[in-house]
Amino acid sequence: MSFSCGATLEPGFRLDSRSARCCIKVEGGDRLARARLVASSSTLPSPPRRLRRPGPQAHTLRFDLISGEPQVERREARDPMAAPEGQWVLMATGRSPTNIAVIKYWGKRDEALILPVNDSISVTLDPDHLSATTTIAVSPSFPSDRMWLNGKEISLSGGRFQSCLREIRKRACEFEDEKKGIKIKKEDWEKLHVHIASYNNFPTAAGLASSAAGFACLVFTLGKLMNVKEDYGELSSIARQGSGSACRSLYGGFVKWCMGKKDDGSDSLAMQLADETHWNDLVIIIAVVSSKQKETSSTSGMRDSVETSPFLQYRAQTVVPSRVLKMEEAIKNQDFESFAKLTCADSNQFHAVCLDTSPPIFYMNDTSHRIISLVEKWNHSEGTPQVAYTFDAGPNAVLISRNRKTAALLLQKLLYYFPPQDKDLSSYLVGDKSILGDAGLHSIEDVDALPAPPEMKIPDQKFKGDVSYFICSRLGAGPKVVADENQALIDSVTRLPKGV
Repeated sequence: MSFSCGATLEPGFRLDSRSARCCIKVEGGDRLARARLVASSSTLPSPPRRLRRPGPQAHTLRFDLISGEPQVERREARDPMAAPEGQWVLMATGRSPTNIAVIKYWGKRDEALILPVNDSISVTLDPDHLSATTTIAVSPSFPSDRMWLNGKEISLSGGRFQSCLREIRKRACEFEDEKKGIKIKKEDWEKLHVHIASYNNFPTAAGLASSAAGFACLVFTLGKLMNVKEDYGELSSIARQGSGSACRSLYGGFVKWCMGKKDDGSDSLAMQLADETHWNDLVIIIAVVSSKQKETSSTSGMRDSVETSPFLQYRAQTVVPSRVLKMEEAIKNQDFESFAKLTCADSNQFHAVCLDTSPPIFYMNDTSHRIISLVEKWNHSEGTPQVAYTFDAGPNAVLISRNRKTAALLLQKLLYYFPPQDKDLSSYLVGDKSILGDAGLHSIEDVDALPAPPEMKIPDQKFKGDVSYFICSRLGAGPKVVADENQALIDSVTRLPKGV
């Protein structure tokens, strides 16, 4: 039987048409509807336009075409925050720490896959003090992938970004949010574009492994957004393709990056040696000598070293293998003396390789050398290491103290030689500011009153302004999801970074 449907609707109703009956949708659940069914010989009309009025609940009033009796069906209304069909947006926010290598990675055996010439070991820093935060939004309304770093839009056309996006999309799984009416099939992820906003709470490209935190956070957050099931080891192999050191930022505590032997890089993964609670006596003070972007990037510096430095191959093949084993043992046994000696020696050897490169690469400066001299003289005067120093590809010093008492003494020595230029002591040390109290430094007058370190031969010489500021930190955990939507970096309405 063919039929047509006529209906009189009061405000708040919406009209629907089904092949076997006429339906009137009633918003709010407490309104009346009057409908008149008219039989005719006409063919089934096209479904009329739906009229909607938002409400907490929807009732469906159905008229059976045979008996004419009304039938009511209750259902939950769509989430009022859900976007219209085809316009929804789904977001995830993650935070990942940076890491500092104590056995350095320098040199690749495969540039495209970022496969290193040697194993490396790092410490993960507290993400409250040094981390990258990334929000990623996906929507069918996005015409292309876009990214903003620290509020500035950057290109995603580079091979490293594309590798991470491709590998995560390849592993993406089906996702459904019934409340928001969103369902994404596995194959749909390849067609959907993303907006990415990332922010570092420490200097970028200044030798503090900002790219490690950034790419680790990108891969981790993409994995959460796209419902990827792989474990952190597998994710580390993807992060490695963005920035080699990024694979180590997928874990907290002490982390080893195994160089691997396979040509496809499938065995070049990060693994956790011990978590952040294993050796929590350690205190880390970073002297930010310069927050400027370094002249020679790590990528180009490594390439030049591989091509021109005979010392690099000797280090990778002869020195590092045994040094890694000794470092693993020192970490396991909490042997600070061995840990410190290995850390300092490997940092110095890494920079020796840089000097052995043609043309030579100078990452450290005079201030870096003064800090090394201060630590070496203090360690020698004590008869056993109190502090380990290490420098990545930049002039900034990472100083690891055996305990909090030693860290307070170290801070006194550092502030004696490198006092702040202005009177604001609280902004001269960031991170864990409580270390100032442990060092008895409550004001600039306390700094001015510090005695000269007895182990230094020229105690009266000071270098005000040579250090931009200090960061006090400790070992930290790996990446985590930021559940508070207020901390998302992308606006859910504009779908652009907040403030842009």
